[in-house]
Amino acid sequence: MEKELCTITGKLRDVPAGNCVNISHLLGTSDIVKTSSSEDVPAGARLKSETYELYPGIELSFHCYLADHFHIRHCHGISVLSIDHCRAGRIGWEMKGGLSLYFGNGDLSFHYTDKCSDSEITLPLGYYEGLSIALDLPVLQEQLPGLLNEAGVDVSALCLKFCGDRETAALPASSRIEHIFSEVYDLPEQMKLPYLKLKCQELLMFLNMAEPAGENVLDPHYSEQVSVIRRIHDRMTEHPEKRYTIDELAKEYLINTAALKNIFKSVYGMPVAAYMKRYRITKAADMLRSSDVSIADVARAVGYESQSKFSAAFKDIMKILPTDYRRQYT
Repeated sequence: MEKELCTITGKLRDVPAGNCVNISHLLGTSDIVKTSSSEDVPAGARLKSETYELYPGIELSFHCYLADHFHIRHCHGISVLSIDHCRAGRIGWEMKGGLSLYFGNGDLSFHYTDKCSDSEITLPLGYYEGLSIALDLPVLQEQLPGLLNEAGVDVSALCLKFCGDRETAALPASSRIEHIFSEVYDLPEQMKLPYLKLKCQELLMFLNMAEPAGENVLDPHYSEQVSVIRRIHDRMTEHPEKRYTIDELAKEYLINTAALKNIFKSVYGMPVAAYMKRYRITKAADMLRSSDVSIADVARAVGYESQSKFSAAFKDIMKILPTDYRRQYT
């Protein structure tokens, strides 16, 4: 996680805090349009998107975000499908109709863009890097790129296959998805446009052959359920020295224990226990770097009464004992 965060921070070093930068490469020209805005951008957030018009009706955008949350507005029509791939971090949309969809590293999501034209985006880990492909269905029905036409790809049928009546869905990370996206994020500039065209067509042909019924589809949840899970998350992370049980939290927040565990993992990408273990150790590492508090007191501050158990958990997450970790920073 720290390595991913450093990489994304480096890619956003030219974006001032509280700003969103959009770069557009126009179809058929060498023209580049760059805009910057602070509207709806939280004070500490840094947001950047770079869009390439690949074909009539197909755009590919790279996204880098550092934020906890931000609002988004766009003017895509009701017949535009967005296919999103997450390279790093985790992202969630609160969409029209009360649905929230979260996905993370390697996952692929689908939604019609009118559902997120005025929506709240949440980054549970505080960062996100990924890309989106926007398909304008009416345009593509009239003019489909050559390879897709030869392969008999029907974009309308493809959209119905993955979204259907739900209008939003996600596929979990897999080796097939990774194969398509593994090389597209760090291309040399002179190769970027032709390579992206090739990979975009490869993705659509793969989706045309895939059967979602055979995939472990990630389900959206209702926004009010997600709101409860966020409150539970905040309660636990504000008091890492305390140990809450699932049953206690479920009873206090009036939510089924199975739903609590399922939705928490969907939003934050890990089971509750695994997430809190990583959170506690990350917080402990920060204390070890920035203070001279004893290791025993650090352990108690993050919920470990036994220093030996704390040392074992620290080594499991950080791959180094806390005594050696502190020594690196003194």
